[in-house]
Amino acid sequence: MDTDVRKDKTSASLVTKRVPKDQVSSYGVVVTDDQNRISSFQEKPSVDEALSDTINTGIYIFEPEIFEHIPSGQSFDIGSDLFPKLAELGAPFYAIPMDFEWVDIGKVPDYWQAIRSVLMGDVRQVGIPGKEVRPGVYTGLNVAANWDKINVSGPVYVGGMTKIEDGATIVGPTMIGPSCHICEGATVDNSIIFDYSRIGPGVQLLEKLVFGRYCVGKDGDHFDLQEASLDWLITDARRQDLVEPSPQQKAMAELLGTDLTQAAS
Repeated sequence: MDTDVRKDKTSASLVTKRVPKDQVSSYGVVVTDDQNRISSFQEKPSVDEALSDTINTGIYIFEPEIFEHIPSGQSFDIGSDLFPKLAELGAPFYAIPMDFEWVDIGKVPDYWQAIRSVLMGDVRQVGIPGKEVRPGVYTGLNVAANWDKINVSGPVYVGGMTKIEDGATIVGPTMIGPSCHICEGATVDNSIIFDYSRIGPGVQLLEKLVFGRYCVGKDGDHFDLQEASLDWLITDARRQDLVEPSPQQKAMAELLGTDLTQAAS
């Protein structure tokens, strides 16, 4: 089909991609005829009910006439309402199949896998940014780290202006954002640390995402560090009010072994 959809006065088109059959339940499934005209649309069907392994990538081309099919003053979802309606009406609604690098990051496990894939070199035409300072270790500008005194194994990316103290351990695949502070004795293993995070002395992170006051497991389970009175172990690197932890906080740290490997599970 000519991808210049305007020639056929198409009211709507969407870019599609084939995925392994066991993944179809995470996406909107598209069924087309041999002219790529969409005959039906299933929103996140089960694997057994899916009529195709071709999915909607969320890239759409709409003509102004599309608004004739969208009621005003009420909620109306593109995937679950509009597309099935167009297919049912037999409207000029076409798929544009493409084989390209496409990653859905709508859920924590998806985001986790996307970052890992980039670090592992599995995403075509997307390299790890920064300068390679050691085999498999990449950094942005002005990273303060004595790599001879840090235990590190790639692939690892460290954002600019981050400080890593002697005695820290970084195990890839791991991404540490800019302006972070990884303290002495801390371990960051197979984790994603967002900007301005301070990982305190002795903290051990395995397969975690840290952003703000939250620590999230790769499956999406999370806990609030501030609510758990652990925001002195992991906190904002810009804080100026850090004080010596109380006896109760030290007791909590000893109970956890300053190990947050299992704390979010």
